[in-house]
Amino acid sequence: MPSNSSAHHQQVSATGALVAMGIVFGDIGTSPLYTISAIVGERTIDPLLAYGALSAVFWTLTFLTTLKYVVITLRADNRGEGGILALYALVRRRARWLVFPAIIGAASLFADGLITPSISVSSAIEGLRILSPHIPTVPLVVGILVALFAVQQFGTDKVGKAFGPIMLAWFVFIAGMGALSLARHPEILAALDPRYAVWLITEHPEGFWILGGVFLCTTGAEALYSDLGHCGRGNIRLSWAVVKVCLLLSYAGQCAWLLDHVGSTLPARPFYAIVPTPLIPLAIAIATLATIIASQALISGSYTLVNEAMQLGLWFRTKVKYPTLIRGQLYIPRVNWALMVGCITVVLYFGDSTHMEAAYGLAITLTMLMTSILVTQYLLQQRVALPLVVLIVLVFAAIELSFLGSNLAKLFEGGWFTMAVAGTMATVMYVVFRSKEIRSNLTEMVPLDVFVPVLEQLSRDESIPKFATHLVYLTASSDPRQVEQIAIDSIIRRSPKRANIYWFVNVNTVDEPYRMTYNVEILDRLRRSGPSDIDVVFVRFNLGFRIEPRLNIMFRHVVEDMVRRKEIDIASRYRSLERLNQTGDFRFVIFQRFLSYDNELPPRERLILNAYYFLSQRLAASAEEYYGLDTSNVVVEKVPLVVMPPRRLPLVREEQSLLSSLEYPVELSAQEHRQ
Repeated sequence: MPSNSSAHHQQVSATGALVAMGIVFGDIGTSPLYTISAIVGERTIDPLLAYGALSAVFWTLTFLTTLKYVVITLRADNRGEGGILALYALVRRRARWLVFPAIIGAASLFADGLITPSISVSSAIEGLRILSPHIPTVPLVVGILVALFAVQQFGTDKVGKAFGPIMLAWFVFIAGMGALSLARHPEILAALDPRYAVWLITEHPEGFWILGGVFLCTTGAEALYSDLGHCGRGNIRLSWAVVKVCLLLSYAGQCAWLLDHVGSTLPARPFYAIVPTPLIPLAIAIATLATIIASQALISGSYTLVNEAMQLGLWFRTKVKYPTLIRGQLYIPRVNWALMVGCITVVLYFGDSTHMEAAYGLAITLTMLMTSILVTQYLLQQRVALPLVVLIVLVFAAIELSFLGSNLAKLFEGGWFTMAVAGTMATVMYVVFRSKEIRSNLTEMVPLDVFVPVLEQLSRDESIPKFATHLVYLTASSDPRQVEQIAIDSIIRRSPKRANIYWFVNVNTVDEPYRMTYNVEILDRLRRSGPSDIDVVFVRFNLGFRIEPRLNIMFRHVVEDMVRRKEIDIASRYRSLERLNQTGDFRFVIFQRFLSYDNELPPRERLILNAYYFLSQRLAASAEEYYGLDTSNVVVEKVPLVVMPPRRLPLVREEQSLLSSLEYPVELSAQEHRQ
């Protein structure tokens, strides 16, 4: 269940809307810094460009942001949570192929997390050039990014409380500056007529390619859905009504300023050009704060994205930390430092935000397309009328495919960078997903209840040294009636392990984001009443895809609960310690699989599994680190994964004696040997 604070923020109220304004709208809220300049580029300004730009921006925000995300997509909440992987968790049972749009969308969204902090902070800091044209902005941007990523490990709960008021001040500021400029040319509001957007696309010489710049106004729309769990649908919708008005005033003011420069190329960045000179320092300061908040939202979103991918079997196990007690706020060190290196690389490579604009937008267009595919499946799952679903699909497909086509022009200008990042992420995610399928299909399961009598006899066999009082195996099986063959082999064949209680623990990831429940099955068939000396217990943890599997704590809770219920006795069974009433020792056994050399694999499966094991050695955390187990009581057993045994070798025994086949007598050989 949600925490009290979380539940409070999800109630529709002015406070909840203010929180949403600080968390949700940082990315889309800072788009006025660079959108109009990206639309104009190096083109000569004419009235059609000014009117058409405002019209295209208005209707893009209306169709994509308002209609698609605020009205439709926010309905697809997974127990109050949103985001493309939360949506995938809702619909993944409909068809296996849905994993592909989920992977592509998630990978593209992660790539967007590299470019957004870079372009946002750069656009804000470059305002200093108005005061000092030759000031080096790149070192300042890099310094801000390093500081931003460095503080992530301490949590952002305290500064996060100021996000809402700061973003409210930002939106009021850009609305005010836009209104001042709009007062000079109020006629620009005629551009709200959609025909101007159509005329821009059809009549302007580069109309279709201008859409690539227009798309930047809605790049933060995905955050509306991703942050659903933090703020609630009602608060997001309420705050968006205010945010959209402020954004449109800013865009209208910038397009009105363009009318004063018809016939020339862009002399300055429109956002800062409409700000009165005495207010430029204030504009730079508040823009920098707003872009830092926007960057923080993208960084936190990247942590959540990777964490969800891990729980859904789309990414390697990675250590997750919780720097604060706020629900949903997490920190993944490897992701944090990888993002920092990526963002700094973007800044150093592109240098100026105008060059980054070429790399921006292409990846997020793919995310929106993939979200549309999954939303369509959700609507069908909810039995929405088929004609309405078809209409929705056609409208958004036409808009998003047009944006994708225009953004493809950026591919060789810088878009290749984010596409390379997204492609790499998607490839790794597919390798993890497919290798898990292969390994799961080839894992041999055996009925556990058949071996319960064997385990009981083994437990009583004092000729075998006791391995532990409590022996715990992590199993991939969520069915208490069966476990992996390798677990049984480990206990009774490889090296017999005598224990008093055998535990089999499974972590079952469920589609609900924050579920934390467990089931217990005691499989001792000889049990009559009360605790016994020998037990076989199966525990299944049902954890949501946003819950970290902290097994040390969770397993201790289960054991304590079973003791209170008098279902088990965890006292030490060593005779010399029984009188001291000591708790018995626990030992966990984890299997580390590796690809056996004795395999004859199809080329594709060989490539996938080799890639998986190669990458896991470099990217994955150890099982004990991921599950939060104390390494002092963990035993790791390496087990070969035999995917396909080699064909029987044509090796034939010769009936002739080996001794008779020697060319010289054995005695002579021995004599020579003595010499």
